[in-house]
Amino acid sequence: MWRWLRVFLLGGVFGAICGLALGLFLFPFLFPPPEATEQLATGERGKLVATGKFIHASPSDPIHYGKGAVSVYDGVVFLHDDFAVGPGPKFHVYLVAEAHIRDAGQVTGSMFVDLGRLRAFKGSQNYRVPEGTDLAKFPSVVIWCEQFSVLISPADLKFEQRP
Repeated sequence: MWRWLRVFLLGGVFGAICGLALGLFLFPFLFPPPEATEQLATGERGKLVATGKFIHASPSDPIHYGKGAVSVYDGVVFLHDDFAVGPGPKFHVYLVAEAHIRDAGQVTGSMFVDLGRLRAFKGSQNYRVPEGTDLAKFPSVVIWCEQFSVLISPADLKFEQRP
């Protein structure tokens, strides 16, 4: 009798833990937040400095992915309307001082500028670059999970020709 009660209680605890974990994982997929639809006003735009595309850094990881275009202007980083990343907690947009970022160690071992928390997992968004930031020293834009120190998606920037 006690053996069956122990098995029943252990199964209940295991089931509750697995159910909670599955619920936390599936929640952003079942109830996604609305897409961002910010536009870049002509007055904000300034001079185009660089462009790039977000990529899936680790194709063997189906959860952490990203896609879409990014443009860097004097003072503003603009994620285009085709931007999308897999949902998760505490995603931030970073300018990183290293080129061709493909793993988390490259971000943590490099200088970066945190432009702020990602406001939506899809859609166009603007992020202000702090004044005095030399954009030529930052050849990458990355989406970074600050809570777990995970690289979500990098974008290699191609700089416009300067006269």
